[in-house]
Amino acid sequence: MKVLIVLTNVEKYDNIERPTGLWLSELTHFYDVLVKNKIEADFVSPNGGYVPLEPKSILDMDQVDWTYYQDEDFRNRALGQTLRPDEVDPTEYTAIYYAGGHGTMWDFPGSEKLAEIGSAIYKNNGIVSAVCHGVVGLLPVVDENGQSILAGRKVTGFSNEEEELNGTTNNVPFLTEDSLKEKGADYQAGKAFTEVVHADGRLLTGQNPQSAHLLGEKVVAELTK
Repeated sequence: MKVLIVLTNVEKYDNIERPTGLWLSELTHFYDVLVKNKIEADFVSPNGGYVPLEPKSILDMDQVDWTYYQDEDFRNRALGQTLRPDEVDPTEYTAIYYAGGHGTMWDFPGSEKLAEIGSAIYKNNGIVSAVCHGVVGLLPVVDENGQSILAGRKVTGFSNEEEELNGTTNNVPFLTEDSLKEKGADYQAGKAFTEVVHADGRLLTGQNPQSAHLLGEKVVAELTK
């Protein structure tokens, strides 16, 4: 049993001088649940190699974040030397998890190789999960019939309200909520910046950074049924 964790390589907004990257707690809080349940994970990014961190996500780290941020092996595997998609064999994984951070909006949807990996894991009866902006990695993922796995499914992800509250509505290439709806998803948002997770079969999604831990628990529960 092994989980593939997908992370962004994008370090700045495309149209403004503002840094971005992975939102650290969306990685650490999910991964912590795996570790405590003795479930292995590998880390991949669209280009492989270095994963930049969203600066805001390291301004207010909790103990879980610090535990992994100070772990050299973890930093090397998850942040310094992620796998390239062509180094990944989808048949080795029972689940895939797309972590967020605004950087994902520029490199997740257009990565054909990541889409192929996610689709392969899903078609092999694996679990597909994503949190916050990471859900945009699901946009190109399809089922065995070539149909979007989002169509008609109850999902969540970073809401238009949260993007507005974050002051980034006009700086992103598209809105996460709108993109899910355009794929035919039954998008459901809870109160902004509170823990919200939805499970629809083998598709599990979390709304925001606050949802990463609970999403991890739901994925583990599904894996260990």
